[in-house]
Amino acid sequence: MPERTLLITNDFPPRRGGIETFGYELAVRLARAGGVVVYTSHTAGAHGHDQRLPFPVVRDPEGTLLPTRRVARRSTGLLREHGCQRVVFGAAAPLGLLAAGLRAAGAREIVAITHGHEVWWARLPGTGALVRRIASEVDVLTYLGEFTRRELERAVPPGARSRMRRLVPGVDVDVFRPGLDGGPVRERYGLGDAPVVLCVARLVPRKGVDTLIRALTWVRVKVPDVRLLVVGEGPDGDRLRALAHWAGVADQVVFAGGHPHARLPEFYAAADVFAMPCRTRRGGLEPEGLGIVYLEAAASGLPVIAGASGGAPEAVRHGETGYVADGRNPREVADRLIALLADRGAAERMGRRGRAWMVRDWTWERTFQALEGALADGDVRGGRSSEL
Repeated sequence: MPERTLLITNDFPPRRGGIETFGYELAVRLARAGGVVVYTSHTAGAHGHDQRLPFPVVRDPEGTLLPTRRVARRSTGLLREHGCQRVVFGAAAPLGLLAAGLRAAGAREIVAITHGHEVWWARLPGTGALVRRIASEVDVLTYLGEFTRRELERAVPPGARSRMRRLVPGVDVDVFRPGLDGGPVRERYGLGDAPVVLCVARLVPRKGVDTLIRALTWVRVKVPDVRLLVVGEGPDGDRLRALAHWAGVADQVVFAGGHPHARLPEFYAAADVFAMPCRTRRGGLEPEGLGIVYLEAAASGLPVIAGASGGAPEAVRHGETGYVADGRNPREVADRLIALLADRGAAERMGRRGRAWMVRDWTWERTFQALEGALADGDVRGGRSSEL
């Protein structure tokens, strides 16, 4: 008999971002497989969004779910009310601290998904102890790739390391694909036939949009009509616009603002190269976990430039599907951009190889199969004692 899952997460649409996409895509597939109930935080505009979904979404009145007694009571109440046998935490820290109470309430399998922020949790003594507790109390703790696995193992107790499983985001290769019409986007933003470098990112320093703006001062020497199209919004927006004016490239940088995820394929279709040269900040405590946008760009047939931060290099095959560059070095990023924009044949070959890689290894179906495997592992271990 199919088992229903309680998905507990702060990262769910209509909020925008890679982790939000991850949560939504898993919820859709969990709903098809046996049923899902999503317990998430309050977000403006959520009511209309949630009404269109084919599964129940329960919104907490607070803007952020924390592992408080009130949230714990609500979580266990939802587990019992909806007859859920399985629990998935959309982000392990800090909500994974609810695991022990949910197990006592009847949860048989508990999986905690990690992204990027758990890396700095694992590195610091106080929060590292919380990661240790979460890893001990859940059945499976996931990791994105070798970088996040190594970092998490700083805090995960030896007995729980064998219960770690790789779970990466995916991409809908039927939605993000080559051959779409990018003309409307080019017309809307006055791009004409210019070579376009696209960056889709939240506007925060870690994403490296400022590096792209600085790199443009070199790129335009070789590719005079180049345009940088930036899709996203965030607290760094004003600084980035000022930087473009200071660098003398404001007329070649287009800030398109934020757009719903469903609108992104047309932006990829309008581009020639995708670049997000992210960099690690705050003394190593703020790396990039992976980057769904790299997967979407590759699936769309674009060559990709990723920053050498955290797990981002794992989303690109350097020299085959794109390049990994130092997000702190505008000249290095510029050289990679010039190489791709100047040799369209090489760029197209990289794009084709990236597309083939996405279709083979990075679909949401493969991601969901991995989650189902993790839940099956949890079923074997369900009800075991914690390893503190």
